[in-house]
Amino acid sequence: MAIQVEHEIHKRRRGRNMGVGILLLAFIGVVFGLTVVKVLQLGDLRKFETFDHVVRPQIVPDTTETTVPLPEVSN
Repeated sequence: MAIQVEHEIHKRRRGRNMGVGILLLAFIGVVFGLTVVKVLQLGDLRKFETFDHVVRPQIVPDTTETTVPLPEVSN
């Protein structure tokens, strides 16, 4: 038969753990909310794909028909 007496320190720890859990859930909620708002403000999914701060040639439409000759290599 196990003794099931709860000490006073267990009550305090449970309260602190609940507080930390609530703060963690609130933080996760804020980050998720900001993510949803940012994605919804973009509107067009194509804008979301190109928002990398890096040029990705496969996404940029080709509007010019000119070709640039390659430099000649001398042996």
